[in-house]
Amino acid sequence: MEQPKPIQGRGAQINPPSRYEKLNKGQDVLDWALVEAGWEEADLKSVYLETHPKTILNKVESPDLPMEWSMNPYQGCEHGCVYCYARNTHPYWGYSAGLDFERKILIKRNAPKLLEEALQKKNWQAAPVMFAGNTDVYQPAERQFGITRACLEIFWKYRHPVGIITKNSLVLRDLDLLRQLASENLVHVAISVTTLQEELRRFLEPRTATVSQRLRTIETLTEAGIPVFAMLAPIIPGLNEHEILPMAKAVSERGALNIGYTMVRLNGDIGPIFEDWIRKHMPDRADKVLNKIRETHGGYLHDFRPGVRMRGEGNIALIIREQFQLARRRYFEGRAMPPFNVELHEQHKSPQLRLF
Repeated sequence: MEQPKPIQGRGAQINPPSRYEKLNKGQDVLDWALVEAGWEEADLKSVYLETHPKTILNKVESPDLPMEWSMNPYQGCEHGCVYCYARNTHPYWGYSAGLDFERKILIKRNAPKLLEEALQKKNWQAAPVMFAGNTDVYQPAERQFGITRACLEIFWKYRHPVGIITKNSLVLRDLDLLRQLASENLVHVAISVTTLQEELRRFLEPRTATVSQRLRTIETLTEAGIPVFAMLAPIIPGLNEHEILPMAKAVSERGALNIGYTMVRLNGDIGPIFEDWIRKHMPDRADKVLNKIRETHGGYLHDFRPGVRMRGEGNIALIIREQFQLARRRYFEGRAMPPFNVELHEQHKSPQLRLF
């Protein structure tokens, strides 16, 4: 029997049911017979759904993450990165971690208002906020809704430190605000670079900025005086671990001040989504890649162990770690990200609150 065509322009190829749904309707997979008959949309257009959270800042409890707080103006992400750990949050909303994660995007229009209310509280102590951490704040929805820009205006208004991580060149739209924040050491921008192979990028991260756009974004931000960190992540053994040194060299030449990396881990629904994807797109390499991932996580595709899960273990993980350390010594000696300024915020709370 002929295999169905891979779905173009999306990462996940399947829609496993939410494990929180009482009624399991089975997998929602695209029926290409219906597509060819003109009865179903082949492009799986995104749907934007408004939600109304009561708070926007999330306390970061993970010992593996450096910041105390995070915020996400969107849930779900059109970028469609097939390996994305954030896919597992979509079932909490009643949607699938597969195709739903990429096409059913939750919009938090009141995020700027909630952020301002939080930063005005008399007991709020300034600490860097990780702006993202779950989904990309510059994903395509931002062009329409502008919530990320509105939040950056609040961070600047209250002179509050913020760290951004993105793989979208749309961040350059906000160069004016980023320059202002950088002038007071209030912002770091991390650009995620997974590969220098554009063909791999198109399959792995279908709706993200191209490789050349990301490198150009690092260069443009650097020239504007904005400190840039490059995340070479995730490292996927058998796909991109041989690119660690070339990627480090490329981002260094564009001005990045430091690099980081994480090992891929396919927790929860991501395991079957990734396995289905790689068997459809790279059937000849699928077993090799999956087995290498298992070798770095104690025989499993997933890994929940703090302190181990982000770096992996075993010989493959050791070789990757040594390559990364060599890359940092070779290309980033003498460079460092400037510390965040946490002193200015208190001076920019409302005058009434400063009386307390």
